[in-house]
Amino acid sequence: MPAGHPYNAAAMAPSPRPSVSVVIPVHDEADYLPAAIDQLFAELSRVDADVDVLIAENGSTDGSADVVRRLAATRPGLAVLELPIPDYGAAMRAGFLATTGEWAVNFDIDYFSGAFLSEAITHDEADVVLASKRAPGSDDQRSPFRRFATWGFNTLLRTLLASGVSDTHGMKAIRRSVIADIAPQVVSTQDLFDTELVIRAERAGYRIVEVPVTVQEQRDSKSRLVKRVPRTLKGLWRIRRQLD
Repeated sequence: MPAGHPYNAAAMAPSPRPSVSVVIPVHDEADYLPAAIDQLFAELSRVDADVDVLIAENGSTDGSADVVRRLAATRPGLAVLELPIPDYGAAMRAGFLATTGEWAVNFDIDYFSGAFLSEAITHDEADVVLASKRAPGSDDQRSPFRRFATWGFNTLLRTLLASGVSDTHGMKAIRRSVIADIAPQVVSTQDLFDTELVIRAERAGYRIVEVPVTVQEQRDSKSRLVKRVPRTLKGLWRIRRQLD
């Protein structure tokens, strides 16, 4: 070591890679899982982070959990969490609370992006990073009806809950410390767990960043959007009463 240049191990050591836990709720996806998991891990291989994936299987009757276990035998970093009742929000909650990474990330089995994850973990100033379909620069290629539904839902969030975010559904990355603080307070399940989680984080003063995203549906939606409307309206009103 040349004179005048004292050795600094901390400065010379490479920065540790961030750790990320991806949570994906699934219900009756046995046929879809193998190809989707292959595509997911191909996306994640391009992310400069240590990533593990937890499939939160909830109430499936088609052997989805068995499929994940079989895939996990040759996929390091893949695991399954089994829940007895079909409930997307409850599965997300259980999965988030089971994570160990610095970041907890919500993907769907047919909607994920390595590019979003790579960007999200660079936001050192953020506690929550939302992939917003309505952020400037987003390319939402869904049907006009589904785009209108997203606009209408966000209008309700702004009107009923005075929220400043533009999209609470879809991909999101949340620091594990925020999950530990906020998730136990969330009572909504089904379609509104992530909405209530984001709203509570917003009201608690956590730093939220929204990034643009490209949305292209890989298949038809498994759930009927129109049938969810009454349940969503009732759920949003319940959240407002809880937070007031």
